[in-house]
Amino acid sequence: MTRVVAGTVGGRTLDVPPKGTRPTSERVREALFSRLGHLGVLDGARVLDLYAGSGALGIEAVSRGAAHATLVEHARVAADVCRRNVRALGLTDRVAVVAERAERFVGRPAVAPWDLVLVDPPYEVSDDDLAEVLLGVAGALDPDAVLVVERAARSTEPTWPPGVERFDVRAYGDTRVWFAEPAHAGSDSGADRGPEGDHDGDADGEDAAAHRA
Repeated sequence: MTRVVAGTVGGRTLDVPPKGTRPTSERVREALFSRLGHLGVLDGARVLDLYAGSGALGIEAVSRGAAHATLVEHARVAADVCRRNVRALGLTDRVAVVAERAERFVGRPAVAPWDLVLVDPPYEVSDDDLAEVLLGVAGALDPDAVLVVERAARSTEPTWPPGVERFDVRAYGDTRVWFAEPAHAGSDSGADRGPEGDHDGDADGEDAAAHRA
């Protein structure tokens, strides 16, 4: 069973696709969103959730204060699960579901810049394919946006596109979460977001708080 961890619909359960997706565990979501909360990027945010699966990440963001989330999932069954979850939680006015491949979606101009982009690709997505998606995302980020990439702990660091740089990485068991942002010319862009490094994370977010500048 998967549930929303916290916020306005916290505790509500979510359907998950029967196969073909890799749902983010509640422990990792709690740690991730505690970190994002400390970074101050959730309130009123415009969120893009790529490879959405059940939609858990985007829905969690809206539950915790984001203004709107777009869930992008190309698998028909998974996209239908996303729609069911959104309807069941009464979030149809704040969460949109797009049944499309991530690389195609990010290849079109965005209506407005994204404040938070969550990328949790299936294991079979190659490093090159992920790099292509991140390149498409790069031009649609708000200057103060945060880009999050979740991969297996054994995975190598994503190839960041020009104009985007990593400012932190967290390890949560067998999951590694990379945090990046638009590079700000002439400034230390990561200075206000805490020191970068490969930290072991906590489900309760205390580790995130400890490393926050």
